[in-house]
Amino acid sequence: MSDLINARDAALRARAEKVVPSGMWGHLHAVKLPEAYPQFFARGEGGVVWDVDGNRYVDFMCSWGPNLLGHHHPEVEEAAERQRRLGDCLNGPGEVMVELAEMLVDTIAHADWALFQKNGTDATTTCVTVARAATAKRKVLVAKGAYHGAVPWCSPSLVGVTAEDRAHLIYYIFNDIESLENAVKEAGDDMAAIVVSAYRHDLGFDQELPTEDFAKAARRLADSKNAALILDEVRAGFRLYTAGSWEPLGVRPDLSAWSKAIANGYALSAVTGSDWLRKAASQVFVTGSFWAGAVAMAAALATLKVVRRDDVPAKVSYLGQMLRDGLETRSRQFGVSIRQSGPAQMPTVLFDDDADFAKGSAFCRAALAKGVYFHPKHNMFLCASHTEADIAEALVAAEHGFAAVSASGDSS
Repeated sequence: MSDLINARDAALRARAEKVVPSGMWGHLHAVKLPEAYPQFFARGEGGVVWDVDGNRYVDFMCSWGPNLLGHHHPEVEEAAERQRRLGDCLNGPGEVMVELAEMLVDTIAHADWALFQKNGTDATTTCVTVARAATAKRKVLVAKGAYHGAVPWCSPSLVGVTAEDRAHLIYYIFNDIESLENAVKEAGDDMAAIVVSAYRHDLGFDQELPTEDFAKAARRLADSKNAALILDEVRAGFRLYTAGSWEPLGVRPDLSAWSKAIANGYALSAVTGSDWLRKAASQVFVTGSFWAGAVAMAAALATLKVVRRDDVPAKVSYLGQMLRDGLETRSRQFGVSIRQSGPAQMPTVLFDDDADFAKGSAFCRAALAKGVYFHPKHNMFLCASHTEADIAEALVAAEHGFAAVSASGDSS
């Protein structure tokens, strides 16, 4: 695939511009990606997607995370279709809601109960609301640059946001214990929660795994103020460790927010919590017309069964490490200096001396033309349906990407 066909995509963008502000929204707007990246897609199968012009790509964005097992995973689709025939949006939840809550409580180490929503933003916001209700306090600590959703209290954009929307947020630096301690002091006796990502995945920066000392400090400091430790698992959940991303660190949160991979592409999110927050969780008013949708819950139940049975995090980690090792070898062959960070299941690949991401964009454009969908500055995702053949294809495409960077004459 040397030249991408994009006539239909271009036509759809032109139509969208007339009826959708900016033609798209948020991080899904392809204008923010290198030239020739498609915005509209026709279908997906396993770890591969096709755009509306019929171009095929080995996909390392996986729908920006939700595709954990692979598009059209047969067990998930069978469960979803079986529930769809019975009903989806009814007068109340289906029996599957109880089954899914039981499965989450049995799977997630800290969980004594579960509530369900639709988006990651719903889940993080519900966590904060529950923490404030339980503690009768207001201050919430969040890491500088962290992404926890797209509503005024946490949106990365200040457009349409007032100072009052964030009046009770206090910022600390991820993995910096001293800065976290200072934020706790600033909150005083009004601290409701510490919100922390499973690992640092800020856009355009090297990813950073939490240190054990930092995780334990977050737990200790939350306890010292009788506040809730909230772990944002929206992006990482069920890709790193099945029982919770901080289990290997020996730290359990009070509340966790889940979404993306939880239902393998069906719209669902969840909050899991500890018993001391059960009463507050039963009293807060958080709801949505479609939050009890049974089809997504059936898909999630099937997804979790596969995750547990097949040890999906380990499989995806193996494939991710194969990709990482291959990229490192080939970058050296072409004399191109790269930085790979974060967990192998969710890699970020950045180029040295590339503040404007020009090298990353050149690499991604060349790889895209060879049928592989990388991202120049966002963390990527692997899924359980990726194969060793997919990784091999991706590495061949990467050679073209590294060659493009090298040919630019600035590969240092």
